[in-house]
Amino acid sequence: MDLHSLLERCRSGDALAWEALVRTHQSRVYGIALHYTGNGEDARDVAQEIFVKVYRHLDTCDDAELFVPWLIRLSRNACLDHLRRRKARPPASDVPVEEMTNLPANDADPQERWVMESRKRLLHRALQKMSELNREVILLKEIQGLSLEETAGMLGVPIGTIKSRCSRARLELARKVMELTGQT
Repeated sequence: MDLHSLLERCRSGDALAWEALVRTHQSRVYGIALHYTGNGEDARDVAQEIFVKVYRHLDTCDDAELFVPWLIRLSRNACLDHLRRRKARPPASDVPVEEMTNLPANDADPQERWVMESRKRLLHRALQKMSELNREVILLKEIQGLSLEETAGMLGVPIGTIKSRCSRARLELARKVMELTGQT
């Protein structure tokens, strides 16, 4: 079923269509939340909040082609709100980065899975060490696959600025990965 039909069915109250919409986009929303929060449990909570907001405001997104950017923007804003709240009330203890890798396994053999998970952990650790601005550019442009125009619109900066920030962000990410692997 195409996204336009799915959205229309959701707006008309079809529970199965809503479930299909959530299943289709839950990994993307969770991934965004995990990148911002750095904690699997917080990411699940924020993702749930995001889908509640999507459900309540689904009628504000009329164009199916704009749904994914709208969902990403909503997710980003919810994550930033969560981080502001967490800053106001810090958690009792932080969870080590190494414990945040409860990612679902693919059908790869254990060795391939271990290598892939090691790379993901390395990338996640490198992203956490980056400046906030560059991390956000990498998350939106490279990981979430938004276009330059969508990324610029979401961050409220000109496209030329996003192009230069993308280049600088990639270089910073490469430097952080090399530092973490001892290849400086």
